Amino acid sequence: MRTFLFLLLLSSAHFFSQKLLTPENSGIDSKRIKDETSETVWYAENAGSRIEVGNIITETRKLNKTDLLIRTTVKLKQAPDAAWTDSTIVKASDFLPVYHSSFNMMRDMVLKSDRDKVTGYYLDKKSGKKDVIDTQVKNYFDSSSYPMLIRFLPLKEGYTADISIFDYNPKSEKKGMMKAYILEVKKSDYKGKPTWVVKTTDDISNKMTTTTYYIDVQTRKALKQDMDMNGRKMSLELIQ
Repeated sequence: MRTFLFLLLLSSAHFFSQKLLTPENSGIDSKRIKDETSETVWYAENAGSRIEVGNIITETRKLNKTDLLIRTTVKLKQAPDAAWTDSTIVKASDFLPVYHSSFNMMRDMVLKSDRDKVTGYYLDKKSGKKDVIDTQVKNYFDSSSYPMLIRFLPLKEGYTADISIFDYNPKSEKKGMMKAYILEVKKSDYKGKPTWVVKTTDDISNKMTTTTYYIDVQTRKALKQDMDMNGRKMSLELIQ
């Protein structure tokens, strides 16, 4: 009997184990990916009031038959002339990472991805310190692309998954290979549109931050994002 119970526990653990998504098995519907440009307003909550931080313009464009560009440009309300642009290139069929760069007033970063290696650099503009990146990796998404990836997953109520990601921040306790987590998916309604409500977290924040995406069921556009950073709340709302 004890042996039977042990085998039952093992089989139950396997049955309930979380699926780990990688470019090899993500199941994304790449036919839904379209060239688009969208703009969101970035809000922060302070003492019960919403403060407009700035606007974020996101461009998604197929560069050729295989490569997809995701470019975000941030316009801060308090620093309208400050440059802040992130560019990510992935394979459109499976979001296999190719390239990521991020240039803003605080730091410059460039990552070039291979199937088993990430190379590049991270320059802290305040200290002038430059880290050279050369890390062995396998079966991962770039952390900058997984919020876009979520839009094209086979979402349904009750869907959950772990996502294998790579993230580099020398100031963080964790860097390199880690996970993001889809905690919950519910079907709801947002401004009259059927919507997938997808709650996520990740190891980048030590699971202290949750981001909830409101995704149009038909178009798969992200209509809104709510972020709770250990009590500090922010949101992004689509305006076009």
